[in-house]
This record gives sequence, C-alpha cells and structure tokens, in this order.
Amino acid sequence: MSATPVSSPAAEFSATQAVAAGTDFAELKVGEQGLFWNEFRPADGACRIWHWHQQQAHCLTPDGFSARSRVYEYGGGSFCLAPQAVVFVNEKDQQVYSQALDGSPPQALTAASECRYGDLQWHDGQVLAVEERHGECVEHRLVTLAAGMRQVLAEGADFYASPVLSPDGQRLAWIEWDRPAQPWTLTRLMSRARQADGHWGPTHCVAGQDESLQQPRFDTDGRLYCLSDRNGFWQPWGEFDGGWQAIPAEAADHAAAPWQLGACTWLPLGPQGYLATWFDNGFGKLAIRSEDQDLQVFAEDYTRFRSLAMDAQHLYAIAASPTRPPAILAIARDGQRSRILAGGGEVLPAERISYPQPISYPSGDALAHGFFYPAMDSQHTPPLVVFIHGGPTSACYPVLDARIQYWTQRGFAVADLNYRGSSGYGRAYRQALHLRWGEIDVQDACAAVAFLAGQGLIDADKAFIRGGSAGGYTTLCALAFHDVFRAGASLYGVSDPIALGKATHKFEGDYLDWLIGDPQQDAERYRQRTPLLHAERIKAPVIFFQGELDAVVVPEQTRSMLEALKANGIEAVGHFYPEERHGFRKAQNLAHALEEEWRFYCRVLAG
Repeated sequence: MSATPVSSPAAEFSATQAVAAGTDFAELKVGEQGLFWNEFRPADGACRIWHWHQQQAHCLTPDGFSARSRVYEYGGGSFCLAPQAVVFVNEKDQQVYSQALDGSPPQALTAASECRYGDLQWHDGQVLAVEERHGECVEHRLVTLAAGMRQVLAEGADFYASPVLSPDGQRLAWIEWDRPAQPWTLTRLMSRARQADGHWGPTHCVAGQDESLQQPRFDTDGRLYCLSDRNGFWQPWGEFDGGWQAIPAEAADHAAAPWQLGACTWLPLGPQGYLATWFDNGFGKLAIRSEDQDLQVFAEDYTRFRSLAMDAQHLYAIAASPTRPPAILAIARDGQRSRILAGGGEVLPAERISYPQPISYPSGDALAHGFFYPAMDSQHTPPLVVFIHGGPTSACYPVLDARIQYWTQRGFAVADLNYRGSSGYGRAYRQALHLRWGEIDVQDACAAVAFLAGQGLIDADKAFIRGGSAGGYTTLCALAFHDVFRAGASLYGVSDPIALGKATHKFEGDYLDWLIGDPQQDAERYRQRTPLLHAERIKAPVIFFQGELDAVVVPEQTRSMLEALKANGIEAVGHFYPEERHGFRKAQNLAHALEEEWRFYCRVLAG
C-alpha cells in the first residue's frame, strides 16, 4: 500500500518559493555597448531589458513599461539594439519605443494603435519588423520604421517571420507561410536584393519544398543559410556553388517548434563552421562544428540552450540544467571557463533535487518519450502526477522546473511527457499528431502510467494528470475516455475544440483542422474528441484554473465544462483570475494555483 503524501521538512519548499524561482530570460543580444537580455520576474509580471556592461548588470526598463510583443499572440523578438539605445515593443500598447542607454525615458517611434510589432531587427537607422494590423481582418507584413516613416517590404502572404538583412544591407531574407500551414509544417525562405537604384528587386523563393524552415542567417560574406527539416530534422542548409545544400550536422533537431518569434539556436561562422545547440534524446547540446567536422563542445553540465549570441571573446546563451534554473551564461571561446551573469541561483540543495531520468516507452505501435522525476523521501510506492505540456507542438525539457520539484518534495513522482507530436525528436515524430490530437497524446499519457507502474516506480491507482492549454485538452480527454487517473487539473485547457476554432486567433485559425480535421467534413471525429460533449463520462474530480482575459482559450469554455461536471455530480472546482491571459504571469496567482492543485489532490487521496 502507498501512503498519502504529507507535509515533511522537504515540503517546506512552498508554492511561493517555487514561483519565485520562475524568473526567466529571453532574447539575448550582444553589441558594441555590451550584452542585453529580456528578463521576466513573476513578482511584478513585467518583462524588463537588462544591460551587462563593465562587469555589472542594470535594468534599463522603467516602471510602467514591459518589453513584450503580442504578434501572433505568443510574441517574441521584442527588442533590438541601436547605437546607444535599445528599441523595444511595449507590452501595454504594442508600440515601438526607443530608449537611450543613459537612462532617459523611452520615446515612442510608432503611434499605430491598430498595429502590433515583433521580431525587431536594427539596420542602418531603420527598424525592421513584423507588423500585425488589426482591422476587419488581421493582416501581416514586413515593414521598416524610421523617423516617422514606414515602408512595406513584403506583403501578400498570410504570415511572416525572421526578417534579416545581410551585413552590407544588399539582401533581405525572411520566412513566410500561408494558411492552412503552421510554421512547423510548411514554410518558404524568401529573399530580395537591392537594385542599382537602391530599390528592392523582385522576390525570390530560395527554399520551400514540403519542409519547415526557420532562423535564416547571413554570414559575414553575405552567404544565406537557414534551418530546414527537409531531411527529417531541423538542420543547417546554405547557399553553395549556386545551389541550396545541406550542411553536415547531427541527425537531430537544432531548434524547437517556432511558436515565438526571435529564436536563435544557431549561428553560422562562415568558413569556420557554425555554433549550434541540438537535442540528443531530449537533452540539449552546445558546440561549434568546424569546417573539418570537429566538434568543440561547451557547457556540458547544462541541458538546454536558447538565444545564442557571440562576440570575439565569448559565447553567450540562456542555459538551464537539472540543478539550475535559467541563467545568462558567458562561455570563453576556448571553452575553458564559463560564468553566470544573471539567474541560475540555487533553488534547492543538490541533494534535495529530483533529477530527470529519460524514458522511452511503448505506446500503441510506437515509442513515446519523456522524463521521470522520482519522489523525494518516499518510503512507499508513490503517487504520480503526469505533466502534459501545451502546444501541443511544443516540448518539455530536462531542466530544473521548480513546479516539478514542488511535487517531488511532497512525495509525488512526476512524469513530464514529450508525447507523439512534440518537437525535438524530428519531423516524423512531430507530424505524428496530424489528425490524431486527443487520441495518441492521450494514449501516450495513459501508457506512461502503465510503463512506470510496471517498473515498480509508482502506484498506478494513484495517478493524476494535469496540463495547460493544449495540455488541458489532453487531460480532459484522458479523464473522459480512459479510466486511468484519480483526478486531473486543467489550466486554461481546451474542452470544446469547435468553440476554440470559432474564437481563436489567426495564427491558430487552421491549426485544429490539422490536429483533428475539417469541422464540417469530420464533425463526427470532433464529436468523439470533445470532452464537453462527454462530460458524463468523467467520473474523476477535476480542478480548473482560468484567466479572464484569455484570448486563446476563452473563459466561457472553462465555465461550460465546470458547470457540466457539477451538473453530473462530479467534484469540480474552478479558479478564475481577472487579470490573467493565456498562461499565468502574476506571482500570487501562480502560487495560488500550484498550492490549490496540491491541496485538491491530497483531498482526493484522503477520500
């Protein structure tokens, strides 16, 4: 028999402490004035730009501002570097501002209230950006902004990303795609060159043959490169001898699915090779691959790397490990020394941390992947919490997640799953979710319980499932269509895909057609996979957490599911947060949700 988790000295790691450890970083950039990054702290919910200069870091963003784009709702590319200034998108009004490094107040560069901006790049006095204009319909373009002037560089496609200019300013490249494609299914790499009169010439498609392309780059000689999954993984390709060719690389994804703009997981070094990070069985690696194919590996204690940058002396990355939360890492180019510039502080003593163990297990006719975290101090076979990530075309990583440690400190084991459809394991694995959402992801979640119980690692009769957004949908489907879990938690989760399709934003406007099918032609499939229509089949208690400002999964969905369960006599609890959007950001709400979820499971176990 297993025991109900109870408070212990280990459980003194509180929800508030777990949330406080949730400081994160994004968009690391290096320039003549030093190193810059965007830092999110749950304490105030703002994103602030920090400047590392002369061995010190100081915050540039004043109170009342937050550097965060909302293009495509998920944002990214919220700032760029200009001479003696940073240029950023302000979260509240989505306008572009310039702020001098001397600390003077930000100055607005745009005043188009109907527009949002993201993926900012600076070149020769101009800001290059993705523009999202909201009118009768939502339109996207590539534009330049300078001194009150706006110039359209590309329009006509449904979506744009990753605009980049060659060092001499003579070539422009970008990624574009059209509905119903998503950026991880089918995109095009486009290019334009300047003509003799200084105007841009015709648009040329460089690549885009049943592949997903991302992160175009120019080297110092003006040669164009990009990541393509044409050969099964997102790997570097480039222009050579008049053709578009694959560059020798590890047989692994060198990037995650591009949900946000502004990612940088590789940098070409011209004839010297390239700097890149890639996934090896879910674990991140960082290395320079030289022209002769030698690998110089860096920071082997870390297991995830993002937002790479470099100068003459150092490589820089946002890095995390199983024992450290995200940190700004400076690595000497010779690989002999690494230094943490920000973040990465101790959350728990090393001996108190539950370490991720990679698992690959049978599910249906395939293998699924994930990470298992043993319960701490458990003298019995522990209960299990299955974590389902959002997306669903996203991933979880083997890094210190204070939320997971919160559970393991309280006697729960955790399975953090990269079910089929997750990124990081190649195109075929990612594409496996096509038309099968609500089926194989659920199958993988249930199979994980059977696998871990078969290993004697958990008590299969005391398994819980939880997830946010798309992970909430998988959670509700698992509870409705399988009798595996004792209870579940849905954080801003999808309960009605049809309603989601009617209310969702342009970026995901056709995503459900890819995940499930055409709402009219495949109406029966939707009916079979809609938890709200099968609420009577849910016999396990459920707790819901929802932001009232959520534009992705609107609050009415959660209220409908909550009311349906209560009407059926099922224990169901809902918590609604007036100022939260899709994904909570305020520390008090994050802590409240975490602790309430734990208390909910404890009540279920005690009952």
